[in-house]
Amino acid sequence: MDTTRNTVLEAWMTEHGYSSNSLAEAVNRAIERLTGRPGGLDGSSVRAWKAGRVTWPKSAARKALEDVTGLPAVALGFVPRGRPSSIPAPPQQEDPDMKRRTLVGSIAAAAAAAAAPGTASPRRIGMSDVNRLNKRFAEIIASDHRHGGQLGIEQRAAALADEALNLQNSGSATQRVRSNLYASAAAFRSSAMWAAIDGRRYDVAKAHMREAQALAEMSGDQTIKFRIWSHAGTMYRHMGRPADAFAANDVARNLHLTRRDPLFASLGMARQGAIHGAAQDRTSTRRAFEQAQDAMLRANAADYRPVWMLAFYDQAELDSLALSAHLALGDYSTAEYHAHRCLYALRPHMIRSRAITTTRLAHAQLAQGAPEAATATAMKVPAEAATQHARVTRMLQEFGAALRATAPGSPTVQTWTEHTTTWRMAA
Repeated sequence: MDTTRNTVLEAWMTEHGYSSNSLAEAVNRAIERLTGRPGGLDGSSVRAWKAGRVTWPKSAARKALEDVTGLPAVALGFVPRGRPSSIPAPPQQEDPDMKRRTLVGSIAAAAAAAAAPGTASPRRIGMSDVNRLNKRFAEIIASDHRHGGQLGIEQRAAALADEALNLQNSGSATQRVRSNLYASAAAFRSSAMWAAIDGRRYDVAKAHMREAQALAEMSGDQTIKFRIWSHAGTMYRHMGRPADAFAANDVARNLHLTRRDPLFASLGMARQGAIHGAAQDRTSTRRAFEQAQDAMLRANAADYRPVWMLAFYDQAELDSLALSAHLALGDYSTAEYHAHRCLYALRPHMIRSRAITTTRLAHAQLAQGAPEAATATAMKVPAEAATQHARVTRMLQEFGAALRATAPGSPTVQTWTEHTTTWRMAA
């Protein structure tokens, strides 16, 4: 049987990053939305389309494919049964190469007409556009780990979210591309939210949160929903509102994602443990961190995860959350234990996290009656973090007040006072 490859469909799949299997899965989901029953396509079905063995898919599959791609079937290289009059039948003895060129050229013309029923074709937005935005997002994430809490980081992330939304309205796109754009915009907005939380600008953080939640719903992406609600739990914990913190973190922990990926389950439980610590519940704190550690050990490091997750959640972050919880509980020796574990495991780029952990370690040492060791630890915090990061600045001010109350008039207090003066001069 003489068949002509559907080069138009092949080109579209290459441009948008689809394999035969992933396109089949996307079409099956679209069929389920249309009919209420899952589709039965697999990679071999799509390969039959590409090879030209199936030139006109069944109606449900065809409509679902059109929903996924945003294009009519004829614009994807398919030929209706009975051959449309706009594509003339070839002569009896036509050369096969000429036949192929004629068919592909006719389909391309149909595609152009379908995509642009006017004088000019609208812009096609593809995954390459999404990837360019996400590359710039990775740069913001890296800046956040170096500096954290800065207004400039918040503004850059919010501007990138607006850019993603403007791109939505600049041309045509497939459902997959639009979902990815909404997910990216939600991720950017949630980074703006986190920068505001880290800078203790809570009213602004709540405004970013509401925008991020709406975008996440439009994307349907569970990973970004998890991130936003988990951030919300942290925000309310910092605000001293544990009931709201539990409620927000529970939304994140109850997403199906946490049952599929133990690493997300681990992060959800670790943040739950930090909230239990703030609520002075020792038993629940211990249980939550045991569960978080167990889930982390079960996680497969090779599984795909978004860049923001890979950039920060690891054993060091789990110990950082445990440090925060045990400090809040007044269990200072356990807090010091987790601080040392965290500092040992922190990756070099986590400058902001190292400053926070070092400051918390100083608090734990001072509370155990070791002012000299605590002061030496606190003096290791870089001047930039001590003067420009709102959370670190506040914790160091509290450390100084506690030191003066613990050892008034001592040489250690004098040493600390002189050191903080150099910080202020450097700023």
